[in-house]
Amino acid sequence: MSSTSGKMMQSSIGKKLLMGLTGLFLVSFLIVHCLLNSFIFFNDGGLLFNQGAKFMATNPIIRAMEYVLFLGLIIHMLQALILTMQNNKARPVKYVMQGNEANSKWYSRSMGLLGTLLLLFLIIHLAHFWVKSRFTGLPGEDANGNENLYAVMQDVFHIWWVVVIYVAGVISLAYHLLHGFQSAFQTLGWNHPKYTPTIKKIGMFFSIIISLIFALMPICIYFGCIK
Repeated sequence: MSSTSGKMMQSSIGKKLLMGLTGLFLVSFLIVHCLLNSFIFFNDGGLLFNQGAKFMATNPIIRAMEYVLFLGLIIHMLQALILTMQNNKARPVKYVMQGNEANSKWYSRSMGLLGTLLLLFLIIHLAHFWVKSRFTGLPGEDANGNENLYAVMQDVFHIWWVVVIYVAGVISLAYHLLHGFQSAFQTLGWNHPKYTPTIKKIGMFFSIIISLIFALMPICIYFGCIK
């Protein structure tokens, strides 16, 4: 990397660009993750879901992408933390700007809080599923002979307070995406009077649909709609 490129990436603009790129990469992961998890709605006792989980766990390309995903997630969080600290340092005295609430949404001004809640939710989620599927082992096999990650999902989502935590985490995700989706395009310079309104609509649709599907999973399992 040249000295000019290095200085660019160390600048505030460079950090925002990196945040935008890693954010869009994480959006692509959400699509794949949501698609796989939505297999539980076939209500076949988790057979299709376990088959998909097996493919994700044994495919070498996907396993390699897991490390890329974690790296992207860490970079995204670190850049967010650095940018927040820089903004606070540049404005050490908090002040209220007249009409501020009229010019921006509350979730746009609360990305730090939403990001922190998402991090806590992610740690709980990884402990419940990823750690068990990759390290501690799963409880038996399903009718097709695949490791039964679906059984773990059933156990976890039959605890009411866990369902509440997951739904709260998904709500945080929805608001995070409402701001982050469109903001990533804007940061990367993909802003145009003709296309930006469409990007905002796509971002809103994506945020609502993805978050709704994720929220319905624990709710449906808890209330016995999926068995």
